[in-house]
Amino acid sequence: MLDGELFFSLSIGKNCRLAGKCFEHEMTEIKRIFARGTNWVGDAVMTIPALRHLRRIFPAAHITLHTRGWAHGIFADADFIDEILTFEKGASKIKDAFAQSKIIRAGNFDLAVLFPNSFETALVAKLAGIRQRFGYAKDARAFLLTGAIEIPEWKNERHEVFYYLNLIAEIEKKITGSETVSAFEPQIDLQISEARKADARKILAQNGVDLSKKIVALGVGSTNSRAKRWSAESYAKLNDKLQNESNANVLLVGANDELDISNEVYEKSNKKPIILTGKTTLAEAAAILSVIDLLVANDMGLAHIASAVRTKTLVIFGPTNPLTTKPWNAEIIYKKVECAPCMLRDCPIDHRCLTRISADEVFSKATQIIYDKIS
Repeated sequence: MLDGELFFSLSIGKNCRLAGKCFEHEMTEIKRIFARGTNWVGDAVMTIPALRHLRRIFPAAHITLHTRGWAHGIFADADFIDEILTFEKGASKIKDAFAQSKIIRAGNFDLAVLFPNSFETALVAKLAGIRQRFGYAKDARAFLLTGAIEIPEWKNERHEVFYYLNLIAEIEKKITGSETVSAFEPQIDLQISEARKADARKILAQNGVDLSKKIVALGVGSTNSRAKRWSAESYAKLNDKLQNESNANVLLVGANDELDISNEVYEKSNKKPIILTGKTTLAEAAAILSVIDLLVANDMGLAHIASAVRTKTLVIFGPTNPLTTKPWNAEIIYKKVECAPCMLRDCPIDHRCLTRISADEVFSKATQIIYDKIS
């Protein structure tokens, strides 16, 4: 494979000759790029390869990521964006749109890349006066976009990473006449600085973690779906086996609104895990995940982060589709039952997709991963 910049340069030159015109002036006109980030942690991680290509294609442009405040925890050390502009949702979408557009207008952006599919995000970019606005033609918003991209036919058959990459490829094609994105394998890794890793180890030590032993974190919650949750009883059994049979530290991690399920796992455990749920920021959680040996979790945002920071990750899938949303570098446990993937937030029947997964099975897979015995 050719070096990325050389390949891109040759592609541009070829298309200039074939079309009888050069697109270089259009590239140089794009000096400030507005990238509207996604609304969930896992989705944000899945946009990383697309953001990396945006940087590669426009190496001299200033790239601003407009996203929720928690995104600092994911992108704090990212080398592919220049600035994070955060916002929080208010009570009124209309008021939010006008307030955000006023702030964004001051940025004098030349190009908007809209990863979410919502009408609101396109409206904000339009009101902000961004000259070129690209996003998928969904939610009746095509008239607000200068570049409305059709939903690919394979949308539900490939990983979501490719959906975001396709958006960047289509933008590149419309601006330069060709696309180079598909020539590369997705790069979904996140950097965590050594200083943040050192701070993470301090947090672990302060909470009673023996740093000389294996450290396994359990992500027992899921913010937006109770149906994704493997049972507290099963996690408690897994915790006991990890501590008793593998002599591992076990941590419970997650957001503050997942503390109830963490407490339930704690109460049901014979050998008590260390609860960090709700005690860290997302940035601290990401750093902690980068220095442990394994995360075992439901289909949740922290699983995507752990995978992106190159920590061994095992995800227990139930009602969601691992084909499209599996953390990129993770191992999974998934039982294909007749009603899955249903994508429901609450199971209306017997939760068979998850009850058929035993603590013994997860423990066996976890120990194989920890000791590099996965074939």
